[in-house]
Amino acid sequence: MPAFSPDRLPDRRAIDPARLAAARLFAASRLPYLAAALFAAPVVAAPGIGTVAVDVSWTIHADPEVAAAMEVPELGRLLVHLLTHLLRDHAGRARRAGASTGDDGALRWNRAADAEVNDDLVHGAMVPAVASDQPGDLGGEAGGLAESYYGLVPDGPRRWDCGSGCDGRPRPWDGGEGPVSPRDADWLRLSVAAAVQRCHGLEPGSLPAGWVRWAEALLPSKVDWRRVLSAEVRAALHAVSGMVDYTYRRPSRRAVVSHPVLLPALHRPVPEVAVVCDTSGSMHEGLLGQVLVEVEAILARAGLAERTVPVLSCDAAVHEVRRVHRASQVHLLGGGGTDMGAGIAAAAALRPRPSVIVVLTDGYTPWPDAPPPRSRVVVGLLGDRPGRARRAHPPPGWARVVDIES
Repeated sequence: MPAFSPDRLPDRRAIDPARLAAARLFAASRLPYLAAALFAAPVVAAPGIGTVAVDVSWTIHADPEVAAAMEVPELGRLLVHLLTHLLRDHAGRARRAGASTGDDGALRWNRAADAEVNDDLVHGAMVPAVASDQPGDLGGEAGGLAESYYGLVPDGPRRWDCGSGCDGRPRPWDGGEGPVSPRDADWLRLSVAAAVQRCHGLEPGSLPAGWVRWAEALLPSKVDWRRVLSAEVRAALHAVSGMVDYTYRRPSRRAVVSHPVLLPALHRPVPEVAVVCDTSGSMHEGLLGQVLVEVEAILARAGLAERTVPVLSCDAAVHEVRRVHRASQVHLLGGGGTDMGAGIAAAAALRPRPSVIVVLTDGYTPWPDAPPPRSRVVVGLLGDRPGRARRAHPPPGWARVVDIES
């Protein structure tokens, strides 16, 4: 047995580099689009502060005893949580909201910002136990921002001090100029936003909607949406082109030699496209005209001109389902409230089931919590971008969203 040596004891004034590396790898393996931020922010020991917090210069200050008491996955979750405060510029937003001028305001903002962050970290079980506020804990609805939760925070002590990088209020342990300058921080945000959009493009619906909306706000896409639709239709065609199934609706070609045994025939499905048109009261005459233009473009550009396509007129309910091969055959009925979820559900219930559901809307509508089974959804947002920024219900992360500029 080797002799005891004081050198073998862990240094309670330093962060264990092996545990820190393991925590970073744990976080990056689950949220790879945040890897650039995870490895850019240094972690420094700050004995006695009683927390693990981040400052506005992208430095994470960790009390070694607090960090050592956490399991590696929990430390990884907390690193992601703190870096999300930085990526979403919660400190700057706190100053603009007037929430960083006093202890009470900073405390309330900390919890409100935690709720915004954790709402998207629930996906993948990445919410840290030490800073676990959710929108529902504050009496708010999911999908909101810290500004909307700020006035809902109840009186009470701070659950976890996330630092000045969250609320903009300086802490005694904050350093001076950190390793990440304001300009570098902007580049980091753009890099992470690009990674988010790349992951969302490869696997739509796999990322939380909050991250997708944040990335779109930083890097608004300029996409020919008709090309996007064509690609989606071609992908659906390719996906089902090799699929076969058995059916008893027609006899098998081998029925002559198998009598009296009844054999099924092989059936190759043909992909369908359905179009849901928003006809609610917020869709003025110009937007309804644009809907008809886009329907005509869908029929021509996606190679569907030789087939009839079901078009659904929907406000808060579906008023008509009509199969058309020209936009002039579409009847846009409605003019009431808005719920595109009703149109999506009705389209998904069509037989044959559509492989692609296109929703043409101005975006002033609630959305279903989950995508329809076995159907891709492409949302064409009509109107101007400033108007979209004010909408209470952004399109869900599981849909392919493209802008149609008026």
